[in-house]
Amino acid sequence: MRTLTEQLTQYAAYHRDRRNIATHFVGIPMIVLAVAVLLSRPALAFAALPFPLSPACVLVVVMAPYYLVLDVPLGIMMAAALALCVAAGQWLAAQSTLTWLVSGVGLFVVGWVFQFVGHVVYEHRKPAFVDDLTGLVIGPLFVLAEALFGLGWRPALRKAVEARVGATRINPAAPVPAQRR
Repeated sequence: MRTLTEQLTQYAAYHRDRRNIATHFVGIPMIVLAVAVLLSRPALAFAALPFPLSPACVLVVVMAPYYLVLDVPLGIMMAAALALCVAAGQWLAAQSTLTWLVSGVGLFVVGWVFQFVGHVVYEHRKPAFVDDLTGLVIGPLFVLAEALFGLGWRPALRKAVEARVGATRINPAAPVPAQRR
């Protein structure tokens, strides 16, 4: 299994333009929330659980340990963010079918529009998941890590990633450094 640094480096290689990263700060949370909304139906109530069990809950239970194995502090923050998305998703799923579907599908479509605008208009590079489906799992973690890097969190990790793929840039004509393996 790849380390956190390797996973973030792999994903970052497709995301060096700051404007593309900015679109991901909007698009990826929308997509994650959309998935939580859409997978919050059906939900089954069990007496032993304080919350209804839905496919969204199962997905978080599967994803959280992976994030925790990569990095405990970041994994805890990611699990908390996912739990908030599931809570919002469950609330929307409890509304009318029309509200549930429009909110879930709407968030999903608009989120992907942001993603593709970032890649086509700014990055001029295909999304990471096209070459490696793991990018779909690492994307939310990358956004969280980038937000934390902006707050000064784990400068050594940020430097390790940038040492492999280069610093972020704004100039769309600037070449994206080749990833070192």
